[in-house]
Amino acid sequence: MNIIETAKVTTKGQVTIPNRIRKLLHLEEGSSIAFGVTKEGVMLMPCEVTVKSPYTSKEWHEIEKLAANKGKTFSGADAAKKHLSSL
Repeated sequence: MNIIETAKVTTKGQVTIPNRIRKLLHLEEGSSIAFGVTKEGVMLMPCEVTVKSPYTSKEWHEIEKLAANKGKTFSGADAAKKHLSSL
């Protein structure tokens, strides 16, 4: 099935996907799409984007501990060293 639709590129590089194509691909507001370049041209595919944390759960735990201790004061260098070794 070859469907040809046209659209203009804006100065910001944006293109409105024609309604007919949006309906065929079941694209709605907020949908994500992927672009692929082939010998024949550009492919447009619906896709799902998932968020992956840059930190492991152990690293998040350490970050939360550090954030909770922000601004903590110590009575001396020994107390500060003891606190740092407990992290």
